[in-house]
Amino acid sequence: MSGSTFVSDTGAVFSRELRPVLRDPFSVIFSMVQPLIFLALFAPLLPGSVVGGSALQWFVPSIVVMSCLFGASATGANLLFEIQTGSHERMLVSPLSRPALIVGRALKEIVPMFAQALIIVLVAVPFGFRLNVAGALLGLVILGVFSVGIGALSYTLALASKNKEWLFWTVQQTVLFPVLLLAGMMLPVEGGPAWLRIASQVNPLTYVVEAQRALFGGELMSSAVAGGLAAAILVAAAGLAVGTRAIRRAGV
Repeated sequence: MSGSTFVSDTGAVFSRELRPVLRDPFSVIFSMVQPLIFLALFAPLLPGSVVGGSALQWFVPSIVVMSCLFGASATGANLLFEIQTGSHERMLVSPLSRPALIVGRALKEIVPMFAQALIIVLVAVPFGFRLNVAGALLGLVILGVFSVGIGALSYTLALASKNKEWLFWTVQQTVLFPVLLLAGMMLPVEGGPAWLRIASQVNPLTYVVEAQRALFGGELMSSAVAGGLAAAILVAAAGLAVGTRAIRRAGV
């Protein structure tokens, strides 16, 4: 397989996956209902003394990451539907390269993530949220890389679940919320017990969240940003490696 073939195959899969999103953009908006409810109900409960500054400046980047995590981790459900209807088997017998099938699907996750982040920021600005545009753009790049990894892992879970839809959602929900809470997205974990702080430090999402808070606040060059970028690249590399291996082993 040549490099140009892989790129063109990835572009074809990316276009195929993105088309339903463009035809039905309201699906992106409705998927944000839960993060926006968290923003409305949790932000007023976080005084500045708890988060070390403005509660909105601390919480809005968390909500952007949460929206990204919810969306990317659930995208395997689309592949699960294709497996159940036989559509995925037809894709496997096509001349498309198998790595392109997972890479193209994972890259698609960047587009709805950008749209959701923009809407959340636009909702928060009238309530006093201060946005650093350059920092926010760099933050979206990091989140885009992170979304590719989470999307690839979600597709891998769908391949492993096959016709067992309950298995996909059970694993997704069981993993999602502990990872989310251990990243300090809802409440600071610095004042928690030692085991909680250690678990938070080995959670890649913790570094992504801290990078978003730094970037949205205007810190473009800091150790938090470097840590978040490294964590996002690590998750993307792991997700694509596992996803590519899984789809190569998928039978027809």
